[in-house]
Amino acid sequence: MSQPLLFADPLAAADALTFAGRAAPLGDGAVRLRAADGVLVMTSAPLAPRGLMDSTPLVLGMRALAVDPELVCDLVVEASTLQASTDDARAVILPDTALAPSWAGISPPRGSWVESETIAAATLATRAQWGIAAVAEGVPKDAGEDAVRATRAAVWGVPDADLHGLPLGVSFAAYALGFIAGEENAVVRTSGPWTRLTLARGHVIVRGPARSGLTEVRVTGTAR
Repeated sequence: MSQPLLFADPLAAADALTFAGRAAPLGDGAVRLRAADGVLVMTSAPLAPRGLMDSTPLVLGMRALAVDPELVCDLVVEASTLQASTDDARAVILPDTALAPSWAGISPPRGSWVESETIAAATLATRAQWGIAAVAEGVPKDAGEDAVRATRAAVWGVPDADLHGLPLGVSFAAYALGFIAGEENAVVRTSGPWTRLTLARGHVIVRGPARSGLTEVRVTGTAR
């Protein structure tokens, strides 16, 4: 039997469905739901690598909402399967089955974030639109899935000077998930290999940058 997620009010429930609707066509279409202490964290992966040779950056979109304080859960479902309850406007109905995507097993740190700089929301929007056009132009006609993924990785994985060297994919995630609104600045924070962009509507988190190519040769052993 399907179980409900009970939110603090109908607006929070509608917000959750909006996030799920935007996440559904992105990446693998999955959304992770983690609830504890009255807070539900919804996470999707608009961009994620598939396999060791895939250079696509891991870019997560995250939104936090108030829920029933007694609710404790951690599961991944298809975003498109979340449904509004017909009995309670504060509730969202979960599907009967869960998923297990590899990206969901990688959790960003919860603390030790250090603020570094800001990026204008307008810059994120501009760079996202440029990247979307570049992907559309770069994908050959009748291209297979591998060719499409290679083109997307080549565009979204490139460090962008306008984004302080972050992969261009962070702008795509913020734009596609509807996090960009108004003339705000995204606050950039780092924790180890992770970087988080915080906007009023949500967070974009990226791990990396990934090291590619040959690494520097190191001398080992005792010098003679």
